[in-house]
Amino acid sequence: MNRRFACLALLALSACTSLLPAQKYIARTSWPLAPQPPAQNPANPSGPILMVRAISAAPGLDQTGLQSLAPDGSLNIDYYNNWAAAPADAATQALLTWCQASGAFSAVIQPGSRLNPGLIVEGELTQLLANPASGQATAVLTLAVIKPAGGITTAALPLVQQRITGAAPLVGATPAAQAAAQNAALASALVQAVALLTRYAR
Repeated sequence: MNRRFACLALLALSACTSLLPAQKYIARTSWPLAPQPPAQNPANPSGPILMVRAISAAPGLDQTGLQSLAPDGSLNIDYYNNWAAAPADAATQALLTWCQASGAFSAVIQPGSRLNPGLIVEGELTQLLANPASGQATAVLTLAVIKPAGGITTAALPLVQQRITGAAPLVGATPAAQAAAQNAALASALVQAVALLTRYAR
């Protein structure tokens, strides 16, 4: 008898589960964050060696989901559309690539190199988001430019700290449009960052 009740219970459970709506599968998409520099120039033999330290992430930007502002002003982080790399890591690589392409430096290095830098840049990615309501995407970098210590008795000298804002038009609210606009906004910020570093390279 118990066996019969168990079989009936299993049949009833299977009937109930079949009435539940099937959950729609939504694939995740990874978007590259890698704005390309406008031109590749040869290295300047008389320029300083620039060290690019890792860009840190402001709170919230340690997540890879694309970020946008909702109509009510709240922040939306997309679960299904992600950057292929952490935004701060991508910003570090982009800054390195753009500085190399600028031709303002004899070499562009990262920590761990055996070369001695004449200039150091470090900073934080404080914003990377799309605002469909305003039709704009923004990228904000806070950078510090440092002249390293010249010896045991000479301390490192901070030269400047600057907040750089890049903006780009956002056409449409699709993930593809948002990713493209945020890449363009980061490119705008990088133009300003390279110009800042070039001034101190002279």
